[in-house]
Amino acid sequence: MSMFNPSKMLFMMMLILGTMISISSNSWPATWMGLEINLLAFIPLMSSKSNMMSTEAAMKYFIVQAMASSMLLTFIILNSILYFMNENFINSLVSTTLYMKMGAAPFHMWFPSVMEGLSWFNCFILMTWQKLAPFIILSYLSSYQSMMMFVMLSSIFIGSIGGLNQTSTRKIMTYSSINHIGWMLLGLMMSENLWQFYFIIYTILSATILMIFSNISVQHSNQIPFSWNSPMMKFFISVNLMSLGGLPPFLGFLPKWMIIQNSCHNNLQFMALIMILFTLITLFYYLRLVMSSFLINVNQLKWNYSQWYQKMINYNWISLLTSMSLLLLPLYPIMFFSM
Repeated sequence: MSMFNPSKMLFMMMLILGTMISISSNSWPATWMGLEINLLAFIPLMSSKSNMMSTEAAMKYFIVQAMASSMLLTFIILNSILYFMNENFINSLVSTTLYMKMGAAPFHMWFPSVMEGLSWFNCFILMTWQKLAPFIILSYLSSYQSMMMFVMLSSIFIGSIGGLNQTSTRKIMTYSSINHIGWMLLGLMMSENLWQFYFIIYTILSATILMIFSNISVQHSNQIPFSWNSPMMKFFISVNLMSLGGLPPFLGFLPKWMIIQNSCHNNLQFMALIMILFTLITLFYYLRLVMSSFLINVNQLKWNYSQWYQKMINYNWISLLTSMSLLLLPLYPIMFFSM
């Protein structure tokens, strides 16, 4: 399906509209309605004639999201009928459905298999935009801090360990996304500005890496060395992967740095230490992709001008976004807003 297909553009507008309704509504039924519009708009975007696995992925995604939406509606009705129930308990039940919708551990079982059947553009939507509404709704709730800590530690642990034995680049990015959910939840516990800033940086880095993987048509990690015989493209891959892993002096280190700093101010040093140690594991499988891209050099003998021209257009965008990963960290000292 073409990017500028009218039906696809319509569903993209409905996708954005559903999220906007959810985050701007002042009642639970309207929030639920926005989430349903978002879900029903994303299902047609997932289907593709060129991908045999897209139908299966769309069906899995629909079943899980419909179950989470029905649970959310049930808890909303219980909250309006049973006035004697504890508000914190209801908020914890509602937050459970939101964790399921965003794919946070231990409610992540659907996430890797759905990502495996999607195009790179749909993977980007699922990793970024589809998490926006659940996170903002979570920021409105006063749920139990202990439950959020459990989900946060589970996401960090599973996101780190789960990606070690994966060769599929989509599943590696999936477990990376689960790991970043844990960091964003920690930022959300302390300040809304923190998780919003983290989410923006994560979106930029994810867009860059997925654009690179889409550009060189990589499905598995062992295909990276043979995909593009360009030292500059391999440099782009390595910079953005290390930035996504939070390695200084790249841009991805900045939101982690701010969260660690605020964790120390809020007496969460032990929590920050655990998250740093498990994030080093994710950095290990990022570096494994980087090393595989640099160790093997392959000469490409055949050139297709139209494909080369399209790749060079994407190359300019990748260059721009990679330069942001390299150069934006020094801007931290001139940020005067307080978190």
